[in-house]
Amino acid sequence: MHRRTFVTSALSTLAFPVVAAQAPASGRGFIVRSGEDRQGQDLVLAGRSRAQRKVSTGDSAGAFVMQEGHDIPRGGYVPRHVHFEQDEWFYAINGEFAVEVGGETFRLHAGDLVFAPRNVPHTWACVGGTPNGLLTGLYPALNFERFLERLGALSKPLEGDALAKLFADHGMKVVGPPLEVR
Repeated sequence: MHRRTFVTSALSTLAFPVVAAQAPASGRGFIVRSGEDRQGQDLVLAGRSRAQRKVSTGDSAGAFVMQEGHDIPRGGYVPRHVHFEQDEWFYAINGEFAVEVGGETFRLHAGDLVFAPRNVPHTWACVGGTPNGLLTGLYPALNFERFLERLGALSKPLEGDALAKLFADHGMKVVGPPLEVR
């Protein structure tokens, strides 16, 4: 077997996909200042919380996306769901959050991070008050940024079949209700 064929075969057996490293379209680094959105416009996700894209799919050739959420209302509204091809992580900037991954619930405070591997059901909720902030990232990004944009276009949350379809259109499946917060 040729070395290239062997390496390709070996890499294809890894749990994580291999994404070719490509420079952003500009070929340059960039900075996104505190309080700014990479695209120059905050999103209000389903009329509930403010989100700012810090790294877009265009910056990473589709490999990675990062968004920062602020002033997230207390309570659970993200349904339990599965990403079939993406790993996701949650990093508490400030405030307090609960993140459930595979049936185990983790409490996050400022500086804490939780990792949710692909194909494992997860959800999250703000369990503290405002102000708060949560940084999330997904690898590979695929079309998750488009999902955020569609949420940003909504004036109110979707429910039932419409919500399930939105998730399905972006490589995810709703598998249960949001996290219950007491």
